[in-house]
Amino acid sequence: MKGDMNLAKQAMHDKLTSLLNTAEAKLNTLKARAETGKANAEIKAIAELLVAKPRITRELQELKQSADDRWEQAKGQLEAKVADFDKAVKAIEPKLKSKGS
Repeated sequence: MKGDMNLAKQAMHDKLTSLLNTAEAKLNTLKARAETGKANAEIKAIAELLVAKPRITRELQELKQSADDRWEQAKGQLEAKVADFDKAVKAIEPKLKSKGS
């Protein structure tokens, strides 16, 4: 049973890491576009997200190491944080497009 939980933890860790890395790559692309277009509000939002990403990554590592009884609760919280991060990254793109960046 413990082996199944470890596999589940690893699968969730891999999934969230992939989502987070994909969002970060998109964020870096948007940052370059925002800087080129002098989109100051978007640059500020991007900078805030870039600061948040290491914190989420650290929590992801903590999730992987967490005890089984705490894992389910922590997993749900972290899934929400990664989803919010991804949503925030995706929300910036249309703003840059509308500014012609």
